[in-house]
Amino acid sequence: MIQNHLFKNVIDDLDIGYWELHNNISNWSAAFLKVLGYEPEDVEIKLDYFLNHLIHTDDRPDFRDNFYSLVRNHLDFKQVISIKCKNGEYKEFICLTNDNLPINVHGDAMVIFFNERKFKTSEKVKKDYFYYRENAEMTSTGSWYVDFKKQKSYWDDQARKILEYPEGYIPSIRNSTKYYAEEHQQLAVDCFFKCAMAGMPFETEIKMLTAKGRAFWVKAVGKPVYNDDKEIIGIRGIFQDIDDEKLKVITLQKTSDIIASQNSRLFNFAHIVSHNLRSHTSNLTLITQLIDDVETVYEKLELLNSIKDVSESLNTTIDHLNEVVTIQTQTNQNKLEVSFSATLDNVKKSIGGIIRETNAKINSDFSALPTIEYIPAYLESILLNLVTNAIKYKHPDRDPEISITSSLLDKNKFLEVTDNGSGIDMQKFGNKLFGMYKTFHYNKDAVGIGLFITKNQIESLNGQIFVDSSLEKGTSFKIHF
Repeated sequence: MIQNHLFKNVIDDLDIGYWELHNNISNWSAAFLKVLGYEPEDVEIKLDYFLNHLIHTDDRPDFRDNFYSLVRNHLDFKQVISIKCKNGEYKEFICLTNDNLPINVHGDAMVIFFNERKFKTSEKVKKDYFYYRENAEMTSTGSWYVDFKKQKSYWDDQARKILEYPEGYIPSIRNSTKYYAEEHQQLAVDCFFKCAMAGMPFETEIKMLTAKGRAFWVKAVGKPVYNDDKEIIGIRGIFQDIDDEKLKVITLQKTSDIIASQNSRLFNFAHIVSHNLRSHTSNLTLITQLIDDVETVYEKLELLNSIKDVSESLNTTIDHLNEVVTIQTQTNQNKLEVSFSATLDNVKKSIGGIIRETNAKINSDFSALPTIEYIPAYLESILLNLVTNAIKYKHPDRDPEISITSSLLDKNKFLEVTDNGSGIDMQKFGNKLFGMYKTFHYNKDAVGIGLFITKNQIESLNGQIFVDSSLEKGTSFKIHF
């Protein structure tokens, strides 16, 4: 019961309507029932009865949230509601709790006062409020407020609904970062800190986390709230679920990047074809001119042999170009579950002679990622090129030692091939490493096609290849599938 007897006597004398809550017992004042036209036996003094039979359906969700916030967390509120009278008509009341009263209510009881409004809320305001709620629901937009003075945070119903928290949930300020995906928590902290300290409003796209752990994109907007002394006393804002649109944009961006990459490769390929074939045709033209110029049969036969050499070289070039074209057209092949270990065994068998001849030692560890969904021929080709490169460009003073490992990090799949060979001068050859016919050693058998094909195979399946090398120490190729 209300402990302040003087106050109780006053409000009873003034015939003020109130709802008293004390030790899970509800009591509605006689004045409250009288103004609605009810007798005590007409109603059940319970929250459920009040929500289901008396309060207007439009006001029900907010009042329920406010009621639970008051009972469970002692959060005071002020709300305008409509209550159904016994004659079927609705009357408007202003609900006030302790902090909103001009006098202080002492004791353990919590009291909700109902002051009848003399002027009803206009239909326009009601419509505006209705449209606000409909708009918030249709656009999946929730609103929030952080009160620095009370050190409390508030969400509306739509915010709770979007974030999959139950009705009546009170958001935490202390642990507010938990509402954001881990990778975006720092962004959230930065936005709020700048807004709170410097009054900088923010509008950003950020990933939030629901109560069920589902990460999704929202457009978050916030701005500072000032008091009359121009001090920042809080931040209010909205967030809108834009997950579908954001994922479409990300997918579109990836598609655009792939198309740009394909166009770049196509342009390079056209350049390579033009350049490489022109050198052969120029040679052939020159030789045929020389054949016309020389006089002896012996000299002409010698030049004919040169045509044979150029022809073989031309065939080799066409084979290389055909292989590149094949890479571009085979990306639609079905990928299969391929074993790294089995693929490496095949590679070892195919170059067993070279391995034995050079005393090459190959160590492998595929325990972290034993298999991958890939085109089998590509994986074998990639391993073959990287392993043979490591052997071919071994250090002259030591036997080749090659380490091959697979790994999985944050759902990203990697393969790393590291050797102890001669290393590559990255400053000199770094930008030419994966170019066609670009060699980065001075070995006579260096052709400059293996890494070009390897890179094309990896990128055709949307992967990436990285290289790290030091002269005299060795080279490491890392593939991100």
